[in-house]
Amino acid sequence: MGCTSCSPEGCGNKGHCGSGGCNKMNTYDWISTLELSDATEYNYVEVSFKNGARKDIFKNEQGPGHYNTGDHILVEAQTGYDVGRISLMGELVRLQMKKKAVTEDRILYKVIRRANERDLEKLNEARKMEQDSLVQARAIARTLGLEMKLGDVEYQGDLRKATFFYTANGRVDFRELVRVYAKEFRVKIEMRQIGSRQESARIGGMGSCGRELCCSTWLSDFRSVNTSAARYQNIAINQTKLSGQCGRLKCCLNYELDTYMDELQYFPSHADTIHTKKGKAHLVKTDIFKGLMFYVYEDFNMKGVFHPLDKERVKEILALNAKGTLPEDLTAFSVPQIEKEKEIGYADVTGEIELPNIRKKKKNKDNRKREGDRNPNQRNQENRPPKENRGPERPPREQSNGERNPDQGIKSQDPARQNRPPKPRPERAVDANNVPGEASPKPAGQPNGNQTPGPHKKKKNFNKFRGNKGGKPGGPGKDKPA
Repeated sequence: MGCTSCSPEGCGNKGHCGSGGCNKMNTYDWISTLELSDATEYNYVEVSFKNGARKDIFKNEQGPGHYNTGDHILVEAQTGYDVGRISLMGELVRLQMKKKAVTEDRILYKVIRRANERDLEKLNEARKMEQDSLVQARAIARTLGLEMKLGDVEYQGDLRKATFFYTANGRVDFRELVRVYAKEFRVKIEMRQIGSRQESARIGGMGSCGRELCCSTWLSDFRSVNTSAARYQNIAINQTKLSGQCGRLKCCLNYELDTYMDELQYFPSHADTIHTKKGKAHLVKTDIFKGLMFYVYEDFNMKGVFHPLDKERVKEILALNAKGTLPEDLTAFSVPQIEKEKEIGYADVTGEIELPNIRKKKKNKDNRKREGDRNPNQRNQENRPPKENRGPERPPREQSNGERNPDQGIKSQDPARQNRPPKPRPERAVDANNVPGEASPKPAGQPNGNQTPGPHKKKKNFNKFRGNKGGKPGGPGKDKPA
């Protein structure tokens, strides 16, 4: 877990340390920290190159105790030597060899010595050249018209060899490309084809979960991922959301697949359709955590109604259907908890959400003042002054002898008021020319005697606004013959 600027235990900065390698395919040699006499008796060490992007096992002929975990050493290579860092020692290396199916006979290279300052400076110089070489190599491959994608370049510690990692859909004839690279970079060229997952592991990046990619931090073996893993977990088959940085299905779809498979064995099989007297119902969703299965009727009128059934109830209905018996309705088999939540307002079995009315009433100023009272319409008895300090009391009100009659409204039944004579009304001025009971002649164009002369107002015709009626203006009957 250590790097050039951290201790062997690592700084834990998630890849943001001086060399950027504290969290990339790191391993913790926990046996070496224990005080055991035989902790490093195994004479093989695991060495990581380029911050954990590549790891290999070498033989340690100097014996145990000569190197420690995290030391930079020189190891033999096919041509020259390479510089790496010891990631594991002792018995953990034996477990790694068993995991990778590597025997001791297949290990050909060994550890030379501990790296000095000149070796580390040469290694840092090689790492700085890699980015510029990658850009130049991509331009050359595009010029030659090769259908390949260069993902990464790794220089050897002695600057004698460069390995180009690329991805392609098929075989690529790169013989001309290797000659151009050797002439341009003046080193030995090695072309290595890798998969898209290995490319993402070497480059690194951030996943949709917000963390670093699993393949570049801790995942060492790549298992095949199928769309059936998403179907078993009831995940929508969306290729955009299910794909990772490599363009393949995410490796994390396999993490919880075994747990889902263990729970699905308790669900009834061949339960896609069930039959009732109301019709056929189809399975639309399965909630594995709650053990519920949601069914919808085939009938169009009842298509929007979801019926949540427990897996045991579904088994009962399937047993009845096998005997030729049809239940009356799925409502009798619904989960009681869902009905209880419907009354509270959290969920509805019809698939529609019904929230309770939680709108608060606005408080006016009077209610705020009387917030502590039990009845806001009454005065606060606690805040009233004592009876001795209230001052003189108001004299009682005189009451009439009569009682209120609901038939006469608010009139009193006092006989003195009932025998009171009516008030005289003012007489109306009668025109001499217009005696009541006689029809006065009205000259043409002159107003009546009891009217003040003024401009004659034309009566508005509202018939045209009352609809199209026969005989009215604007209606269908205006063109009828008289």
